[in-house]
Amino acid sequence: MNKRAMTIKTILFDAGGTLVFPSFERIVRELAADGINADAAALARADAIVRFGMDRPEIIAATTDDSRFRRYLDTLVREVGIAQLPDDTFARLSAYHRVHNLWEDVPPDVSGALEALRGRFRLGVVSNANGTVRAKLSRLKLADFFETIVDSFEEGIEKPDPRIFHVALKRMDIEARHTAYVGDLFHVDIVGAQAAGLRTFLLDPVDLHVGRSVARIRALGDLIHCND
Repeated sequence: MNKRAMTIKTILFDAGGTLVFPSFERIVRELAADGINADAAALARADAIVRFGMDRPEIIAATTDDSRFRRYLDTLVREVGIAQLPDDTFARLSAYHRVHNLWEDVPPDVSGALEALRGRFRLGVVSNANGTVRAKLSRLKLADFFETIVDSFEEGIEKPDPRIFHVALKRMDIEARHTAYVGDLFHVDIVGAQAAGLRTFLLDPVDLHVGRSVARIRALGDLIHCND
């Protein structure tokens, strides 16, 4: 296929782990309420390692996005030396997540990157979420960058099922061959998007996915050159 046929015109994004990240400060506050000291910067450093460790096909196949929430938090606190996440801490974080979405921290480069990309591409979101992603992105002043926001809870389909990508393609009236998808989890985001016929980019700022069969980027701004 020639380069013209493969030209990217639309970029779809994952949300959590790509555009937004957990509020580690909120996690620290909730741990403190149960008498446990933690450092938000240490949790942030551990986050990529924890996501990488959970990015295994056997885990993805045996769980749902919702059930992985507790597993993620349990593993995150263990990574920073906390033996166990108290049930009361989890209950408060879970209650907040159900209403507001815990993935609410926006890295400083994201808005600028999206502004630059919007000048060259059509943009959308396809997220495994709990029905709150659209309101969350609106609250964080990110929603206006995107023509469509597809939430797995609303569709009843989760990545890596390729059908959820087809929802976005249909809503935006776009072709898979001119569309790219950007995510942080190989066995969720990349496997699903490739099965749907999309070109893929794995956000891998600390080089944990060396050797994967996918183009890797360190930051969203690198996508400016995706047609080079």
